[in-house]
Amino acid sequence: MTEAISLYDLNALVRRSIEQCLPDEFWVQAELSDVRTNSTGHCYLEFIQKDPRSNNLIAKARGTIWANVYRLLKPYFEEATGQAFVSGIKVLVQVTVSFHELYGYSLTVQDIDPTYTLGDMAKRRREILKQLEEEGVLTLNKELDMPRLPQRVAIISSPTAAGYGDFCHQLQNNSRRFYFYTELFPALMQGDRVEDSVLAALDKVNVRLPEFDVVVIIRGGGATSDLSGFDTYLLAAACAQFPLPIITGIGHERDDTVLDSVAHTRVKTPTAAAEYLIDCMNAAADGLELLAGRLQESVRNLLSQEHRKLVNYKNRIPSVAYRQISGAKLTLLTTKKDISQAVFSSLSRHRHRLELLHQRIADAAPEKQLARGYSITLKDGKIVKDASWLNEGDEITTRLYQGELTSIVNRKL
Repeated sequence: MTEAISLYDLNALVRRSIEQCLPDEFWVQAELSDVRTNSTGHCYLEFIQKDPRSNNLIAKARGTIWANVYRLLKPYFEEATGQAFVSGIKVLVQVTVSFHELYGYSLTVQDIDPTYTLGDMAKRRREILKQLEEEGVLTLNKELDMPRLPQRVAIISSPTAAGYGDFCHQLQNNSRRFYFYTELFPALMQGDRVEDSVLAALDKVNVRLPEFDVVVIIRGGGATSDLSGFDTYLLAAACAQFPLPIITGIGHERDDTVLDSVAHTRVKTPTAAAEYLIDCMNAAADGLELLAGRLQESVRNLLSQEHRKLVNYKNRIPSVAYRQISGAKLTLLTTKKDISQAVFSSLSRHRHRLELLHQRIADAAPEKQLARGYSITLKDGKIVKDASWLNEGDEITTRLYQGELTSIVNRKL
Protein backbone atom coordinates (compact mmCIF):
# COMPACT_ATOMS: atom_id res chain seq x y z
CA MET A 1 0.00 0.00 0.00
CA THR A 2 1.22 3.48 -1.01
CA GLU A 3 2.11 5.70 1.93
CA ALA A 4 -0.58 8.43 2.41
CA ILE A 5 -0.06 12.02 3.52
CA SER A 6 -2.45 14.36 5.25
CA LEU A 7 -4.34 17.09 3.46
CA TYR A 8 -2.44 19.68 5.43
CA ASP A 9 0.87 18.18 4.34
CA LEU A 10 -0.31 18.17 0.74
CA ASN A 11 -1.41 21.79 0.93
CA ALA A 12 1.89 22.70 2.61
CA LEU A 13 3.70 21.01 -0.27
CA VAL A 14 1.62 23.02 -2.76
CA ARG A 15 2.38 26.23 -0.84
CA ARG A 16 6.16 25.57 -0.85
CA SER A 17 6.04 24.66 -4.54
CA ILE A 18 4.20 27.85 -5.45
CA GLU A 19 6.54 29.96 -3.35
CA GLN A 20 9.53 28.37 -5.11
CA CYS A 21 8.08 28.45 -8.63
CA LEU A 22 6.32 31.87 -8.44
CA PRO A 23 8.43 34.00 -6.14
CA ASP A 24 8.03 37.19 -8.17
CA GLU A 25 5.28 39.78 -8.51
CA PHE A 26 3.02 39.67 -11.60
CA TRP A 27 0.91 42.31 -13.40
CA VAL A 28 -2.47 40.71 -13.99
CA GLN A 29 -5.41 41.93 -16.08
CA ALA A 30 -8.77 40.95 -14.62
CA GLU A 31 -12.27 42.12 -13.75
CA LEU A 32 -13.23 42.86 -10.15
CA SER A 33 -16.02 40.85 -8.55
CA ASP A 34 -17.49 40.67 -5.06
CA VAL A 35 -15.49 43.59 -3.64
CA ARG A 36 -15.98 43.99 0.12
CA THR A 37 -14.12 45.29 3.16
CA ASN A 38 -14.19 44.24 6.79
CA SER A 39 -14.02 46.22 9.98
CA THR A 40 -10.22 46.04 10.08
CA GLY A 41 -9.90 47.74 6.69
CA HIS A 42 -8.82 44.71 4.68
CA CYS A 43 -10.40 44.33 1.23
CA TYR A 44 -11.46 40.91 0.00
CA LEU A 45 -12.47 40.38 -3.61
CA GLU A 46 -12.51 38.02 -6.54
CA PHE A 47 -10.69 38.42 -9.82
CA ILE A 48 -12.50 36.95 -12.81
CA GLN A 49 -12.01 36.62 -16.55
CA LYS A 50 -14.74 36.05 -19.14
CA ASP A 51 -14.65 34.66 -22.63
CA PRO A 52 -15.01 37.74 -24.92
CA ARG A 53 -17.22 35.79 -27.32
CA SER A 54 -19.57 33.88 -25.03
CA ASN A 55 -19.13 36.03 -21.90
CA ASN A 56 -18.77 32.80 -19.93
CA LEU A 57 -16.51 32.71 -16.89
CA ILE A 58 -13.18 31.07 -17.76
CA ALA A 59 -10.99 31.98 -14.77
CA LYS A 60 -11.39 33.05 -11.17
CA ALA A 61 -9.09 33.78 -8.24
CA ARG A 62 -9.58 34.98 -4.71
CA GLY A 63 -7.83 38.27 -3.93
CA THR A 64 -6.79 40.24 -0.89
CA ILE A 65 -5.68 43.83 -0.37
CA TRP A 66 -4.34 44.32 3.12
CA ALA A 67 -5.52 47.40 4.98
CA ASN A 68 -2.15 49.21 4.88
CA VAL A 69 -2.12 48.91 1.07
CA TYR A 70 -5.87 49.43 0.55
CA ARG A 71 -5.81 52.75 2.46
CA LEU A 72 -3.46 54.15 -0.19
CA LEU A 73 -4.50 52.20 -3.25
CA LYS A 74 -8.25 52.92 -3.23
CA PRO A 75 -8.13 56.79 -3.12
CA TYR A 76 -5.23 56.80 -5.59
CA PHE A 77 -7.18 54.69 -8.05
CA GLU A 78 -10.45 56.58 -7.65
CA GLU A 79 -8.81 60.00 -7.91
CA ALA A 80 -6.95 58.98 -11.04
CA THR A 81 -9.87 57.31 -12.82
CA GLY A 82 -12.98 59.01 -11.44
CA GLN A 83 -14.26 55.46 -11.03
CA ALA A 84 -15.23 53.81 -7.77
CA PHE A 85 -13.27 50.73 -6.83
CA VAL A 86 -16.24 48.39 -7.17
CA SER A 87 -17.27 45.18 -8.86
CA GLY A 88 -17.56 45.15 -12.63
CA ILE A 89 -14.54 47.25 -13.58
CA LYS A 90 -11.42 45.96 -15.28
CA VAL A 91 -8.09 46.54 -13.59
CA LEU A 92 -4.40 45.94 -14.03
CA VAL A 93 -2.98 44.94 -10.63
CA GLN A 94 0.40 43.88 -9.37
CA VAL A 95 0.01 40.71 -7.28
CA THR A 96 1.94 38.05 -5.52
CA VAL A 97 0.73 34.48 -5.66
CA SER A 98 0.19 32.69 -2.37
CA PHE A 99 -1.32 29.50 -1.10
CA HIS A 100 -2.56 28.91 2.40
CA GLU A 101 -3.15 25.46 3.81
CA LEU A 102 -6.60 26.47 5.11
CA TYR A 103 -7.75 29.21 2.72
CA GLY A 104 -6.21 27.95 -0.47
CA TYR A 105 -4.99 29.85 -3.56
CA SER A 106 -5.15 33.65 -3.54
CA LEU A 107 -3.61 36.76 -5.05
CA THR A 108 -2.34 39.53 -2.80
CA VAL A 109 -2.54 42.98 -4.43
CA GLN A 110 0.53 45.16 -4.09
CA ASP A 111 -0.18 47.92 -6.63
CA ILE A 112 -2.60 49.02 -9.37
CA ASP A 113 -2.24 50.83 -12.70
CA PRO A 114 -5.15 53.27 -13.15
CA THR A 115 -4.29 53.97 -16.80
CA TYR A 116 -5.44 50.47 -17.76
CA THR A 117 -8.84 51.06 -16.16
CA LEU A 118 -9.04 54.50 -17.74
CA GLY A 119 -8.46 52.90 -21.12
CA ASP A 120 -11.15 50.33 -20.48
CA MET A 121 -13.58 53.02 -19.27
CA ALA A 122 -12.83 55.12 -22.35
CA LYS A 123 -13.35 52.06 -24.52
CA ARG A 124 -16.69 51.38 -22.83
CA ARG A 125 -17.74 55.01 -23.36
CA ARG A 126 -16.75 54.81 -27.02
CA GLU A 127 -18.75 51.63 -27.43
CA ILE A 128 -21.84 53.20 -25.86
CA LEU A 129 -21.51 56.34 -28.00
CA LYS A 130 -20.99 54.22 -31.12
CA GLN A 131 -24.09 52.19 -30.33
CA LEU A 132 -26.14 55.38 -29.85
CA GLU A 133 -24.80 56.76 -33.12
CA GLU A 134 -25.70 53.56 -34.98
CA GLU A 135 -29.20 53.80 -33.51
CA GLY A 136 -29.46 57.37 -34.80
CA VAL A 137 -30.13 58.98 -31.41
CA LEU A 138 -26.70 60.28 -30.34
CA THR A 139 -27.30 63.96 -31.22
CA LEU A 140 -31.09 64.18 -30.92
CA ASN A 141 -31.05 66.20 -27.70
CA LYS A 142 -28.32 68.51 -29.01
CA GLU A 143 -30.49 69.24 -32.06
CA LEU A 144 -33.35 70.60 -29.94
CA ASP A 145 -33.76 74.37 -29.91
CA MET A 146 -32.94 75.95 -26.58
CA PRO A 147 -35.95 78.10 -25.57
CA ARG A 148 -35.30 81.84 -25.71
CA LEU A 149 -36.63 82.14 -22.17
CA PRO A 150 -35.65 78.97 -20.27
CA GLN A 151 -37.42 80.02 -17.07
CA ARG A 152 -39.20 76.81 -16.07
CA VAL A 153 -36.48 74.46 -14.89
CA ALA A 154 -36.85 70.81 -13.88
CA ILE A 155 -33.88 69.94 -11.65
CA ILE A 156 -32.67 66.38 -11.19
CA SER A 157 -30.35 66.28 -8.21
CA SER A 158 -30.02 65.22 -4.62
CA PRO A 159 -31.88 67.64 -2.30
CA THR A 160 -28.91 67.54 0.10
CA ALA A 161 -26.25 68.14 -2.54
CA ALA A 162 -24.27 71.33 -2.11
CA GLY A 163 -24.44 71.81 -5.86
CA TYR A 164 -28.24 71.97 -5.78
CA GLY A 165 -28.17 74.83 -3.26
CA ASP A 166 -25.48 76.65 -5.24
CA PHE A 167 -27.55 76.31 -8.42
CA CYS A 168 -30.75 77.69 -6.87
CA HIS A 169 -28.90 80.53 -5.12
CA GLN A 170 -27.22 81.56 -8.37
CA LEU A 171 -30.53 81.60 -10.25
CA GLN A 172 -32.43 83.51 -7.57
CA ASN A 173 -29.77 86.18 -7.14
CA ASN A 174 -29.09 87.03 -10.77
CA SER A 175 -28.17 90.68 -11.31
CA ARG A 176 -31.11 91.49 -13.60
CA ARG A 177 -33.71 89.88 -11.34
CA PHE A 178 -34.96 87.41 -13.92
CA TYR A 179 -37.64 85.11 -12.58
CA PHE A 180 -37.01 81.35 -12.69
CA TYR A 181 -39.45 78.66 -11.65
CA THR A 182 -37.56 75.60 -10.40
CA GLU A 183 -38.82 72.24 -9.24
CA LEU A 184 -36.65 69.49 -7.83
CA PHE A 185 -37.06 65.87 -8.92
CA PRO A 186 -34.94 64.08 -6.30
CA ALA A 187 -32.43 61.48 -7.44
CA LEU A 188 -29.32 59.79 -6.13
CA MET A 189 -26.15 61.32 -7.50
CA GLN A 190 -23.71 58.71 -6.23
CA GLY A 191 -23.56 55.01 -5.64
CA ASP A 192 -24.74 52.05 -7.69
CA ARG A 193 -28.34 53.34 -7.96
CA VAL A 194 -27.58 56.52 -9.90
CA GLU A 195 -28.83 55.12 -13.21
CA ASP A 196 -32.18 53.85 -11.89
CA SER A 197 -32.75 56.95 -9.77
CA VAL A 198 -32.08 59.46 -12.57
CA LEU A 199 -34.17 57.44 -15.05
CA ALA A 200 -37.10 57.48 -12.60
CA ALA A 201 -36.77 61.27 -12.22
CA LEU A 202 -36.74 61.70 -16.02
CA ASP A 203 -39.92 59.65 -16.24
CA LYS A 204 -41.62 61.99 -13.75
CA VAL A 205 -40.55 65.05 -15.76
CA ASN A 206 -41.71 63.42 -18.98
CA VAL A 207 -45.24 63.10 -17.61
CA ARG A 208 -45.34 66.91 -17.14
CA LEU A 209 -43.46 68.06 -20.24
CA PRO A 210 -45.63 71.14 -20.99
CA GLU A 211 -44.78 72.59 -17.57
CA PHE A 212 -41.01 72.90 -18.21
CA ASP A 213 -38.57 74.45 -20.68
CA VAL A 214 -35.36 72.60 -19.78
CA VAL A 215 -34.03 69.80 -17.58
CA VAL A 216 -30.90 70.35 -15.49
CA ILE A 217 -28.98 67.37 -14.07
CA ILE A 218 -26.55 68.65 -11.43
CA ARG A 219 -24.29 67.17 -8.81
CA GLY A 220 -21.77 68.79 -6.54
CA GLY A 221 -19.60 67.93 -3.62
CA GLY A 222 -19.38 64.20 -4.33
CA ALA A 223 -16.30 62.15 -5.05
CA THR A 224 -15.13 61.82 -8.64
CA SER A 225 -15.27 58.07 -8.13
CA ASP A 226 -19.06 58.28 -8.18
CA LEU A 227 -19.23 59.39 -11.81
CA SER A 228 -19.46 55.87 -13.23
CA GLY A 229 -23.23 55.94 -12.78
CA PHE A 230 -23.41 58.55 -15.56
CA ASP A 231 -21.56 56.29 -18.02
CA THR A 232 -24.37 53.82 -18.72
CA TYR A 233 -26.12 53.05 -21.98
CA LEU A 234 -29.71 53.19 -20.65
CA LEU A 235 -29.26 56.62 -19.04
CA ALA A 236 -27.46 58.00 -22.09
CA ALA A 237 -30.14 56.67 -24.47
CA ALA A 238 -32.95 58.15 -22.34
CA CYS A 239 -31.29 61.58 -22.18
CA ALA A 240 -30.36 61.58 -25.88
CA GLN A 241 -34.02 61.01 -26.81
CA PHE A 242 -35.57 63.24 -24.14
CA PRO A 243 -37.91 65.85 -25.69
CA LEU A 244 -36.59 68.77 -23.60
CA PRO A 245 -33.03 70.18 -23.75
CA ILE A 246 -30.88 68.66 -21.00
CA ILE A 247 -28.10 70.63 -19.29
CA THR A 248 -25.54 68.69 -17.26
CA GLY A 249 -23.36 70.11 -14.52
CA ILE A 250 -22.15 67.15 -12.51
CA GLY A 251 -19.05 68.73 -11.05
CA HIS A 252 -15.99 67.41 -12.84
CA GLU A 253 -13.50 68.90 -15.28
CA ARG A 254 -11.26 66.11 -16.51
CA ASP A 255 -13.37 63.94 -18.83
CA ASP A 256 -16.89 64.05 -20.18
CA THR A 257 -19.15 61.22 -19.10
CA VAL A 258 -21.37 59.56 -21.68
CA LEU A 259 -24.26 61.59 -20.25
CA ASP A 260 -22.33 64.81 -20.94
CA SER A 261 -21.70 63.68 -24.50
CA VAL A 262 -25.39 63.24 -25.34
CA ALA A 263 -26.80 66.19 -23.37
CA HIS A 264 -27.79 69.39 -25.15
CA THR A 265 -25.29 71.46 -23.13
CA ARG A 266 -22.53 70.36 -20.80
CA VAL A 267 -21.03 72.69 -18.18
CA LYS A 268 -18.56 71.95 -15.41
CA THR A 269 -20.53 72.74 -12.27
CA PRO A 270 -24.06 73.43 -11.01
CA THR A 271 -23.13 77.11 -10.67
CA ALA A 272 -22.04 77.14 -14.30
CA ALA A 273 -25.38 75.56 -15.27
CA ALA A 274 -27.21 78.41 -13.52
CA GLU A 275 -24.95 80.94 -15.25
CA TYR A 276 -25.76 79.34 -18.60
CA LEU A 277 -29.51 79.78 -18.05
CA ILE A 278 -28.97 83.37 -16.87
CA ASP A 279 -26.87 84.03 -19.97
CA CYS A 280 -29.73 82.73 -22.14
CA MET A 281 -32.07 85.16 -20.41
CA ASN A 282 -29.51 87.96 -20.77
CA ALA A 283 -29.24 87.27 -24.49
CA ALA A 284 -33.02 87.38 -24.86
CA ALA A 285 -33.25 90.59 -22.80
CA ASP A 286 -30.40 92.19 -24.78
CA GLY A 287 -32.15 91.19 -27.99
CA LEU A 288 -35.39 92.75 -26.78
CA GLU A 289 -33.59 95.93 -25.76
CA LEU A 290 -31.91 96.07 -29.15
CA LEU A 291 -35.25 95.58 -30.89
CA ALA A 292 -36.84 98.21 -28.62
CA GLY A 293 -34.04 100.65 -29.49
CA ARG A 294 -34.48 99.94 -33.18
CA LEU A 295 -38.24 100.38 -32.84
CA GLN A 296 -37.82 103.71 -31.06
CA GLU A 297 -35.37 104.90 -33.69
CA SER A 298 -37.69 103.75 -36.48
CA VAL A 299 -40.64 105.51 -34.83
CA ARG A 300 -38.62 108.71 -34.43
CA ASN A 301 -37.53 108.58 -38.06
CA LEU A 302 -41.07 107.89 -39.20
CA LEU A 303 -42.49 110.72 -37.09
CA SER A 304 -39.82 113.08 -38.41
CA GLN A 305 -40.59 112.03 -41.95
CA GLU A 306 -44.32 112.46 -41.44
CA HIS A 307 -43.75 115.82 -39.76
CA ARG A 308 -41.82 117.02 -42.80
CA LYS A 309 -44.65 115.81 -44.99
CA LEU A 310 -47.19 117.70 -42.85
CA VAL A 311 -45.14 120.91 -43.02
CA ASN A 312 -44.87 120.52 -46.76
CA TYR A 313 -48.60 119.90 -47.05
CA LYS A 314 -49.28 122.88 -44.81
CA ASN A 315 -47.17 125.15 -47.04
CA ARG A 316 -48.88 123.85 -50.13
CA ILE A 317 -52.45 124.27 -48.82
CA PRO A 318 -52.92 128.00 -49.73
CA SER A 319 -51.75 127.63 -53.32
CA VAL A 320 -53.58 124.37 -53.76
CA ALA A 321 -56.73 125.88 -52.24
CA TYR A 322 -56.45 128.93 -54.52
CA ARG A 323 -56.08 126.69 -57.54
CA GLN A 324 -58.99 124.56 -56.40
CA ILE A 325 -61.21 127.60 -55.81
CA SER A 326 -60.19 129.14 -59.14
CA GLY A 327 -60.88 125.91 -60.90
CA ALA A 328 -64.19 125.58 -59.10
CA LYS A 329 -65.15 129.14 -60.10
CA LEU A 330 -64.28 128.44 -63.72
CA THR A 331 -66.24 125.23 -63.53
CA LEU A 332 -69.22 127.07 -62.05
CA LEU A 333 -69.10 129.72 -64.76
CA THR A 334 -68.83 127.10 -67.45
CA THR A 335 -71.63 125.14 -65.86
CA LYS A 336 -73.77 128.29 -65.58
CA LYS A 337 -73.23 129.04 -69.24
CA ASP A 338 -73.98 125.47 -70.19
CA ILE A 339 -77.13 125.51 -68.06
CA SER A 340 -78.30 128.77 -69.61
CA GLN A 341 -77.72 127.44 -73.09
CA ALA A 342 -79.43 124.19 -72.20
CA VAL A 343 -82.43 126.02 -70.71
CA PHE A 344 -82.68 128.34 -73.72
CA SER A 345 -82.47 125.41 -76.12
CA SER A 346 -85.04 123.47 -74.11
CA LEU A 347 -87.41 126.43 -73.97
CA SER A 348 -87.01 126.99 -77.73
CA ARG A 349 -87.79 123.36 -78.45
CA HIS A 350 -90.83 123.39 -76.18
CA ARG A 351 -92.01 126.74 -77.62
CA HIS A 352 -91.78 125.30 -81.14
CA ARG A 353 -93.71 122.22 -80.06
CA LEU A 354 -96.37 124.40 -78.46
CA GLU A 355 -96.70 126.43 -81.64
CA LEU A 356 -97.11 123.22 -83.66
CA LEU A 357 -99.74 121.93 -81.23
CA HIS A 358 -101.49 125.29 -81.29
CA GLN A 359 -101.55 125.16 -85.07
CA ARG A 360 -102.91 121.62 -85.05
CA ILE A 361 -105.60 122.62 -82.55
CA ALA A 362 -106.51 125.65 -84.62
CA ASP A 363 -106.65 123.51 -87.75
CA ALA A 364 -108.90 121.04 -85.94
CA ALA A 365 -111.36 123.75 -84.73
CA PRO A 366 -115.00 123.41 -86.01
CA GLU A 367 -114.88 126.86 -87.54
CA LYS A 368 -112.02 125.76 -89.78
CA GLN A 369 -113.94 122.67 -90.87
CA LEU A 370 -117.08 124.70 -91.52
CA ALA A 371 -115.09 127.22 -93.52
CA ARG A 372 -113.97 124.41 -95.77
CA GLY A 373 -117.58 123.53 -96.58
CA TYR A 374 -118.35 121.03 -93.94
CA SER A 375 -121.52 121.26 -91.80
CA ILE A 376 -122.69 119.98 -88.45
CA THR A 377 -126.08 118.33 -88.00
CA LEU A 378 -127.70 118.77 -84.61
CA LYS A 379 -130.83 117.30 -83.06
CA ASP A 380 -132.02 118.79 -79.86
CA GLY A 381 -128.66 120.51 -79.57
CA LYS A 382 -126.69 117.26 -79.92
CA ILE A 383 -124.43 116.36 -82.82
CA VAL A 384 -125.80 113.61 -85.04
CA LYS A 385 -123.11 111.23 -86.24
CA ASP A 386 -125.30 108.34 -87.47
CA ALA A 387 -128.43 108.52 -89.67
CA SER A 388 -129.94 105.68 -87.70
CA TRP A 389 -130.27 108.04 -84.77
CA LEU A 390 -132.99 110.03 -86.74
CA ASN A 391 -136.50 109.18 -87.63
CA GLU A 392 -138.71 110.54 -90.36
CA GLY A 393 -140.36 113.74 -89.23
CA ASP A 394 -137.52 114.68 -86.87
CA GLU A 395 -136.50 118.29 -86.89
CA ILE A 396 -132.80 118.77 -87.34
CA THR A 397 -130.54 121.81 -87.42
CA THR A 398 -127.69 122.14 -89.91
CA ARG A 399 -124.92 124.52 -88.87
CA LEU A 400 -122.92 126.05 -91.70
CA TYR A 401 -119.84 128.28 -91.74
CA GLN A 402 -122.22 131.16 -91.87
CA GLY A 403 -125.72 130.59 -90.46
CA GLU A 404 -127.93 127.60 -89.60
CA LEU A 405 -130.75 125.73 -91.40
CA THR A 406 -133.72 123.91 -89.87
CA SER A 407 -135.05 120.85 -91.74
CA ILE A 408 -137.58 118.04 -91.38
CA VAL A 409 -136.48 114.46 -92.12
CA ASN A 410 -138.71 113.11 -94.94
CA ARG A 411 -136.80 109.98 -95.85
CA LYS A 412 -133.77 108.02 -94.62
CA LEU A 413 -131.53 106.25 -97.07
